[in-house]
Amino acid sequence: MATVAVADLHASLADPALDSMNFLNEIANDYPDAVSFAPGRPYEGFFDTALIHDYLHRFEQHLLVERGFAPEQVCRVLFQYGRTKGVIDDLVTRHLEIDEGIHAEPESVVVTVGCQEAMFLVLRALRADDRDVLLTVTPAYVGIVGAARLADMPVVGVDGGPAGIDLPALAGTVRRLRAEGRRPRACYVVADHSNPSGVSLSPADRRALLALAAAEDFLILEDNPYGLFSADDERPPTLKAIDSGRRVVYLGSFAKTGMPGARVGYVVADQPVAGGGLLADQLAKLKSMLTVNTSPIAQAVIAGKLLAHGCSLVKANQPEIAVYRRNLTRLLEGLARRFPADGPSGIGWNRPRGGFFLVLSVPFEADDSLLERSAREFGVLWTPMRHFTTGAAARCAIRLSFSVLTPEQIDEGLDRFAALAASTTRRGDLRPRDTDTPLR
Repeated sequence: MATVAVADLHASLADPALDSMNFLNEIANDYPDAVSFAPGRPYEGFFDTALIHDYLHRFEQHLLVERGFAPEQVCRVLFQYGRTKGVIDDLVTRHLEIDEGIHAEPESVVVTVGCQEAMFLVLRALRADDRDVLLTVTPAYVGIVGAARLADMPVVGVDGGPAGIDLPALAGTVRRLRAEGRRPRACYVVADHSNPSGVSLSPADRRALLALAAAEDFLILEDNPYGLFSADDERPPTLKAIDSGRRVVYLGSFAKTGMPGARVGYVVADQPVAGGGLLADQLAKLKSMLTVNTSPIAQAVIAGKLLAHGCSLVKANQPEIAVYRRNLTRLLEGLARRFPADGPSGIGWNRPRGGFFLVLSVPFEADDSLLERSAREFGVLWTPMRHFTTGAAARCAIRLSFSVLTPEQIDEGLDRFAALAASTTRRGDLRPRDTDTPLR
């Protein structure tokens, strides 16, 4: 029987980042009755299979009536492979104009198989040789780290801190890397309600980041899956909306705002390429050899949802926005009741302005073994922050996601977590005092 040694496979397969998602999925599958604060999934209460058919019909009518396609052309769009860049680029740009104030031309858009493909395409294109480096604001979404590993792009973390980004540290890191003969190509950032911390950048820091990118000559990869889900009606402009120098490559996803099962994302890459064309054209070349094209049927479903709401996903997601606001309030109030600031628990948390996540600091090691015990003995799941960063503070920190739960599940889950915390404290599994600085 032929065997394959891991050492003879791509080096990324030995990286812990590629194990994280599988491990967390396995825990969830092993304990299906546990209350889960782990997955960053959209709320399921509004799912309806009839909508899939409605959205397909809307897109079909759009092609027939607005675009003037003949029936055989409509069939070809839906049934054939389609263009590599996608068949809904014009609707994507209309949505970006309406909801985000982003002015993009359709030719700058590549519609991808989820945002994960968009990340890989950009990193594969930017990685020209061994000097090239990706900067990430830490803690970082594990998907960008995994994509960088697959693209053989080294990752260098820059502390996010309570403000979401440490700009002096970023500038210092860029200059240090250049002095070492390395080339920082881009910095990945989630400016709105980031995963995993839930932190958002201030308007002033957004402008300062753009100025730093221009001064130090690197790109910004702006990932924006949660921007619509603010806890109030104030939404600061995206980096791309205020990007006058085409420094921002914008990574978009319809997983949270459209339909995760469609697996449709996109990238806006309007940077000119010497010799002609845009960066988007180069990404399309890579995509043609990776996934050929994104499913036209999946694109049609997303397009139908856009068309049903005048290409505004803010309008389309009003029910979901209300749920996420309610759940965030319920979670914050529930934490405050169970772990009062003047109490002995040593547990604290941040207060995000929206999105799906917040972070707890706890007075004990929050590792995978404790997560397994939490699921087995207490019936509650969460995500250790060590899956997102190697920093010391991550040893005693937990990400809680509140997006997919009902208020009753949030209450029950917090009761179970409080029991876990009390039990762990009694067992003496406490962290060293020098890291005992709970968030509030």
